Amino acid sequence: MTVPGPAALVGGPQRGRAVLDGGTETIHDGGHGGCPYSSGRLERMRQVKRRRGWTAAVAAVLITVPLILVMAPPAGAAPAVCASSSHPALAARISQDILAAQRGRISGVAVAVDDPGVGLSCRLDSTAQFYSASVVKVTILGALLRKAQEQRRFLTSSENALAWAMITRSDNNAASALWADDGRFWLQHFLNLAGMTHTVLGPGGVWGLTLITASDETLLLRLLLKPNTVLSTASRNYALNLMAHVIPSQRWGVPAGAPASLTVHVKNGWLPLATHGWHVHSIGAFTGPGGGYSIVVLTLDNPTMAYGIATIEAIARVINRDLNPAATARVPSSRVSPTWETPDEQIPALSR
Repeated sequence: MTVPGPAALVGGPQRGRAVLDGGTETIHDGGHGGCPYSSGRLERMRQVKRRRGWTAAVAAVLITVPLILVMAPPAGAAPAVCASSSHPALAARISQDILAAQRGRISGVAVAVDDPGVGLSCRLDSTAQFYSASVVKVTILGALLRKAQEQRRFLTSSENALAWAMITRSDNNAASALWADDGRFWLQHFLNLAGMTHTVLGPGGVWGLTLITASDETLLLRLLLKPNTVLSTASRNYALNLMAHVIPSQRWGVPAGAPASLTVHVKNGWLPLATHGWHVHSIGAFTGPGGGYSIVVLTLDNPTMAYGIATIEAIARVINRDLNPAATARVPSSRVSPTWETPDEQIPALSR
């Protein structure tokens, strides 16, 4: 099977531009061999493309890539999304609620939930690869922190300022600077140490076209939440603090429905492409009494950014509710921000 690479996604063999979160990023000729399909929903996405008239767009530039196929459950059986040996009833309830929350949505969705406190793990198409958009900025930060650890030094004032801008307001220029400063060696070194084996770095300087999976993003969040040999306690606390200070207009997504008593550490990404519409993602860790868990929701085939956010928040609300049934005050659903759908900065073209 052939699918379009990034060059096709942004307008064929000529050089195109893809809007990336708050800016634009040049996609160079030749593309990247990634496949942003949700692996358990290939046929549904073909139907979505036909309904929305996108079939013609995929003929511009084609590359052949392998696809990971997932065995479908028996007819009439609901997928086993969540599992917990100690809390099977909770796992069954969250499974049903996740599936119900996405019913009727045209978004392609991957979900991963990790709550060691109750021995709960949820996986829905969690090995499907998606273009990362700005979600990869947490990986860029992790690589920077690991690099500093191995060099036995603190972050420089410049690195600290760039990290703050990159995470708290999703600054693309800061991300590009740190991506270049880390270099592919340190980025890949961090991925290897983290066990993020299904994450593929974007070509050249195009960090927004890194391929990610919900499972790998869960591994990343687990590094931030639990003591480990990859990131020191100081590095983990540093990253979590930045994610806790993301600006209000970018705190949509997985925080929806979380108890107000928890601290939410979030990073989102949003990337519109000519095919598969808006890629809209949200990853988050939740700390405090009753916290210590993470939620990852990756989506594509969204007609607008707001539609993707609504899909993510519908799923996040039921997960947060089921994990915290006694909470009386919760994070409300996001209100549409004037900054949504509208890019407000550009990053320069980057050579391969």
